[in-house]
Amino acid sequence: MAARRTIEHMRRDALRIWGAGVAAVDATRLVREFLAVEGDQLRLGDETLELGRLRRIEVVGAGKAGAGMALGVEAALGPDVMAAKQVDGWVNVPADCVRPTAKIRLCAARPAGVNEPRPEGVAGAREILRRVASLGPEDLCLCLISGGGSALLPAPRPPVTLADKLAVTRFLSAAGAAIEELNIVRSQLSEIKAGGLARACRAGRLVTMILSDVMGDPIEIIASGPTVACRATPNDALEVLRRRGANGPEFERVIAALERCRATPTSPKVASGGQACAVTNAISGNNALAIDAAGLEAERLGYSHAMTSAAGGEGIADEVGAKLADLALAMRRDAGPDCLVSGGEPVARLAPPEIRGRGGRNQQLALAALCRLAPSWPSGALVLSGGTDGEDGPTDAAGAWVDDEVVAAARRLGLDPEDHLRRNDAYTFFEQTASLIKTGPTHTNVCDVRVVLVDRIELDRRLPALATNP
Repeated sequence: MAARRTIEHMRRDALRIWGAGVAAVDATRLVREFLAVEGDQLRLGDETLELGRLRRIEVVGAGKAGAGMALGVEAALGPDVMAAKQVDGWVNVPADCVRPTAKIRLCAARPAGVNEPRPEGVAGAREILRRVASLGPEDLCLCLISGGGSALLPAPRPPVTLADKLAVTRFLSAAGAAIEELNIVRSQLSEIKAGGLARACRAGRLVTMILSDVMGDPIEIIASGPTVACRATPNDALEVLRRRGANGPEFERVIAALERCRATPTSPKVASGGQACAVTNAISGNNALAIDAAGLEAERLGYSHAMTSAAGGEGIADEVGAKLADLALAMRRDAGPDCLVSGGEPVARLAPPEIRGRGGRNQQLALAALCRLAPSWPSGALVLSGGTDGEDGPTDAAGAWVDDEVVAAARRLGLDPEDHLRRNDAYTFFEQTASLIKTGPTHTNVCDVRVVLVDRIELDRRLPALATNP
C-alpha cells in the first residue's frame, strides 16, 4: 500500500518536478548540444561548415535566455576559435540577465520585470542591424533568439514611434490578445522583425538558434521572427487591431503606416557579394522538452503521471486555472494518474488600471484554481504554475502554488481570493500565504510548466476490491 503523502511532501515534489522541467531547457547546455567544434569543422545542428572557409563569426540576438545562449556559444567555440575567427557579438537581454562574457556583449535592453520595449532596446537593435550589415560573404552570423525577444528588439518603422508601439501593445495586452496576435502587429511595425534582421545581413551564412516560447513553435512568431520569411501581412495586423477594437485616435499613425505597407513585399534573403545570404532557422528547445523532463522526474518520485503540452494558444488564465482545479478534483476522486504535468501560455485579462494589483498569468491561474473549488478545496490536492523564465508579469516571482495549507492560511488571514483575482492582485495574495515561486532569472524561456498532484491514499485502499471485478 502506498504511504500517505503529506502536504509538505507534495509541495516539495511539485517544486522538484517543475524545476526538472526548467533544468532540461537550460540555454547554455542546449546551445552546446547544437554547436560544436569538431576538428576543422563547425557543427551546427545537422550541418557542418569548414572553419577554414570562415573569416569572421558575428553573434547577435535577443531574449530572456540570451545570456545563457551567449555563454553556450563561447564555451562551444573555445578561446582559440574565438580568436582565430574574430568572434564578436551583441545580444539584447533584460538588465537582470547581464552576465560576464568573453567576446559577446550583453546589452541591458530593458529593466528587470518590465516586459516592454525601451529606448535602450531600440539602440541595441540598431547596433545589431549595423553589425550584420557590416559582414561579408565569407562570414558567419549566429543569431540567438529566445522568448521576450519581441520587447527586447524594438526598431520602429518610421513614422511609427516607440511610444506608438508601446500604446498599441499595451492596449492589445489589456484586451486579452494572444502572443500570436501581439507579434503579428509588432512584426509589421518593425525594421528588424518579420525577417528584417535577415534582410539586413550581408554574411554568407546566417544560422539562428531558437529557444521557443510559443506553443507549437511557429518560428515566424517567436520574437516576431527577425530571421524568418514572414507569412503575416499588414492586412493581418490591421485585422488584429480591428478585432480587438484598437481604432481610437491614438492609433492613427500605426494604422496609417500599416495601410502604406500593404503592397510592400519582403523576403528574408538579401544580396551579399552577389550571392544570397543562406538562412537556417533551428529550434533548439521548447515547452515539450521541459514537459517531458518534468514527467520523468514525476515518475522517478513515484507518481503515476500524465503529460500534455498545448499546441497553441490556451485562452484566459482564469479559465485554464479553473480547468486544472476541476482535474485535481477528478484525480482526487477517481482512479487514474495522481500527477498531471502540463505546459502552455495563457493570457491574463487585465483589470482597469485604477484597481489593478500585482501579478502575472501563472499567479492568476493558481488563484483561479483556488477560487474554482473554494470554499471546499479538496484535501490532498495541489496545483502549481510557474514560468520557466523565472519572471511572471511585472513581479519577482515565477508563479505560485495552491494546496491545503495555502487555503488554510488564506482563511486565517481573512483574505478574499475572489477580490484578489478580480483585481489581478494574485502576487499580494500569495505573498501573504508564502506560496510564491521565486527563482530569479533562469536564463531560459519556454512558456509555463504546471503541476497538479493529488494524494491517492483512499483509492489505494480500494484497489484490491476493484481488481477482483472483471
